[in-house]
Parts: sequence; C-alpha cells; structure tokens
Amino acid sequence: MPRPLLRRVSEPDTVAAVENIRGFKIGAEGGERLRFSGADFIVRASSDSTGGAFAIIEEIDPLDTPLHVHANEDEFWYVLEGEHVIQVGEDEFHVGPGEMAFGPRGVPHAQRRVVPRTGRFLVFCFPGGFEGFFSELSEAERTGSSMPEAYARVTDKYGITWVDQ
Repeated sequence: MPRPLLRRVSEPDTVAAVENIRGFKIGAEGGERLRFSGADFIVRASSDSTGGAFAIIEEIDPLDTPLHVHANEDEFWYVLEGEHVIQVGEDEFHVGPGEMAFGPRGVPHAQRRVVPRTGRFLVFCFPGGFEGFFSELSEAERTGSSMPEAYARVTDKYGITWVDQ
C-alpha cells in the first residue's frame, strides 16, 4: 500500500495525511485546456489531483498581468520559453528559459513579456484552487457572459486585489 501524500493544513506546524491521493502522470499533451481573452492556458495539475496541495497552470503566449495581490496563494513561475519580467514587491526579475521567480501571497506582483504575447511558463500555486480562476473565466467567455462582470466576480471569489498604479 503506497504511503499517503503529506501536506500542511491550517496550523503552520501541523502535517496531516491526505486520503485517497495517489501519484499520477500527465503526458506532454495532457491537462485541461482553457482559453480566454485570446490567451491559452493548460491546467497541468489541479487541487483535485493534488489533494489541494498545489496547482500548475501553463500559460502560452501569456497576457501581461498588472500589479495585484493574492490573499490565498503563493506563486512560483518557471519559464519554458521567452523573456519575462516579473515584479514582486519593489523587485523586478528578468526571467528566461530555465529560470524561476517566486511571489509570496500578500505581496503585490505583476508580470509582462519583453516581447508582448510571446513565451510560455508554468505557474505553480500553493495551495491549489486558483486554477478555478482560469476555468471560470474560460467558461464565461465560452458561454458569452459579460467578461467585465466575470472578471469582477472571480477576482472577488479568488481573493485578488488589483493595485492602482
């Protein structure tokens, strides 16, 4: 019988076993494909598949994202292609293929491409759940919903605060 995956729960020093979570493999073409605002996303791992521990979203030719704050998750970017600029707090990181950047929850951050709409990266969200932001926006656009209303709704639901500059 395989050992259960361990993850942190509500108390910072408490570790609990996650029941019924098993190892898995996602092939190169696997994952849930999403699209909105002319951008493509692939959910490579979801909170459902990881017992809530994390999510991984691949962003292809990503949109620039203005300065904002996450209340609920830390983000970790791993660049696959292209040159990206990731601002975390007062720091600005130029990140290329094979390089990484980290943004803790509660700290304002933004991202942009050196060449607009080029490149590809993986964003790891800890804990999982934020992939729902992408799924809900994709579904809203697919069904013809008002995108400004959808953005406002999911921004509130997923604990995002946009920072005026």
